[in-house]
Amino acid sequence: MRPSRRPRFPLALALAVAVPLAWGSGAAADAVEELGESFEDPAAGAVTTRLPNGLVVLTLEDHATPVVSFQVWVQVGSRDETRYTGLAHLFEHMMFKGSKNIEPEQHARLIQARGGRLNAWTNRDFTVYFEDVTSETLPLVIELEAERISNLEVTLEMLTSERQVVLEERRMRTEDKPSGRAYEALLATAFVAHPYRRPVIGWRSDVEAVTVEACQDFFDTFYRPNNIILSIVGDFDTDEALERIRETFGKLKSHGAIPRNPTLEPEQMGERRANVHFDLRSPVLAAVWHAPPAGHPDAEALDVASMILSGGRSSRLYQNLVYEAQQALYAEGGYMELQRAGLFMAYAGVRPDGRIEEVERLFFEQIALLREEPVSAAELAKAKRQLEVSLVSGLSKAHAVASRIALDVATFERIRPLEERLAAIRAVSAEDVQRVAGTYLVDSQRSVVRVVP
Repeated sequence: MRPSRRPRFPLALALAVAVPLAWGSGAAADAVEELGESFEDPAAGAVTTRLPNGLVVLTLEDHATPVVSFQVWVQVGSRDETRYTGLAHLFEHMMFKGSKNIEPEQHARLIQARGGRLNAWTNRDFTVYFEDVTSETLPLVIELEAERISNLEVTLEMLTSERQVVLEERRMRTEDKPSGRAYEALLATAFVAHPYRRPVIGWRSDVEAVTVEACQDFFDTFYRPNNIILSIVGDFDTDEALERIRETFGKLKSHGAIPRNPTLEPEQMGERRANVHFDLRSPVLAAVWHAPPAGHPDAEALDVASMILSGGRSSRLYQNLVYEAQQALYAEGGYMELQRAGLFMAYAGVRPDGRIEEVERLFFEQIALLREEPVSAAELAKAKRQLEVSLVSGLSKAHAVASRIALDVATFERIRPLEERLAAIRAVSAEDVQRVAGTYLVDSQRSVVRVVP
């Protein structure tokens, strides 16, 4: 449920690269039962190397298949934007438009011509570029990634082209979609000061107005080796890869201290509400509560609570709102854990013949029940098992392992052992679930958005 623990980013995942685990993805549930001291975490062999310029390189060899996942994690997201919003995401696009020695789109063509897949994504904390390729293509990937970070030059032509692409993306994903409108309004309502309130794609007026100079300054500030993590997992030779990385990325100059926005969110002093008017037949109800940031001891209990509420068709929200009352088309929620803050989010789509007032009443009735009564032993066990299976089955591909180790190092400055994460889930009690619901999911700390006709 939380991007920083089990990423649910809009990744265009590449080749189905299997890491030799003790199970296939279909056998994950059985494998969870058998995990013991003899179990070998697929990330246990990862090695961390730090270059003199501050670049962190994570390497994990696996020669089961001739495929390797190469990921560039730039530690910059929408939270780092100051004058113009949407810059981090804009660079996700502009980085594919050529550099000093590479023509526009040539980077992608060179990788795709060799059977590889590549893409990028941006969120509030990170911008990530990745290639999943066969092993013989890795040297080319390293050269290409180093080239565009070393020699990108923002031009007016590049900015004008990608500005229009981003504005169209914003229109399709946010402005023309009820769920997009709800999400944007929800974050802007929940956060009044923190930079997490900004949409990752940026406000339209900022994207339209941003200058070449502002873009170049943003790039020169954050695309520095001491703000980048390289993660490489799969079929490759570590020594050869590190040697090539030192020859390419090793030439980059560090920036010194990377500037970060110091703004903290003030305490919320009461419920906030907003209505969004939109041309639609099925209204949307969205709510959010403030929750702790990455690494908090209550994280697993909040994850369990989210599974109990919305972990599949047998969950409380689905059974109550969709199946029994037949007022909602869907109802779901979950703990969103970010580096500097957290949110517990909930959504419901109202049936065209339903009433949003009734959906809201039923929705918050289930939240209150979680605060007031301990969950049953069966519900607790099921939710914990769902989390364990999701965690284990999500590590069956080299791409997923590369993402996991990079995210851990970026967030916790270490790779958390899988056994540690499983133990934390298994330690959650019914009392823990009731306690976190009573601590965080309270009426005075919630923000509510309705998207209505």
